[in-house]
Amino acid sequence: MTKDRNNKLNDNINENHKPDMNKTAVALQYNPEEGAPKIIASGKGYLAEKIIETAKEENVPIHEDEKLSASLATLSIGDLIPPELYEVVAEVLAFVDDMDKMKRKLDLDK
Repeated sequence: MTKDRNNKLNDNINENHKPDMNKTAVALQYNPEEGAPKIIASGKGYLAEKIIETAKEENVPIHEDEKLSASLATLSIGDLIPPELYEVVAEVLAFVDDMDKMKRKLDLDK
């Protein structure tokens, strides 16, 4: 994360806001050359909120699945997802692909 982005995140801190400490967020990245998606960000509470906020700012599709995020949160940053999660993560990636296609179509219709 760049220094500018860190400053932006720190500038947005609302000292009266109490994060939901049960909230978990995990960000995945898929590069076909690596064979499986990998964890690029993971956190609970305030950090989870920042991951979600950053994803929204960058127009990254968000998929909510508490069980999946809890499973993925046990992994470390940089870990590839395990084979037992391939099917459910493939469904998420299909969702993301559908969202990207819809966004492109909407952008073309403008």
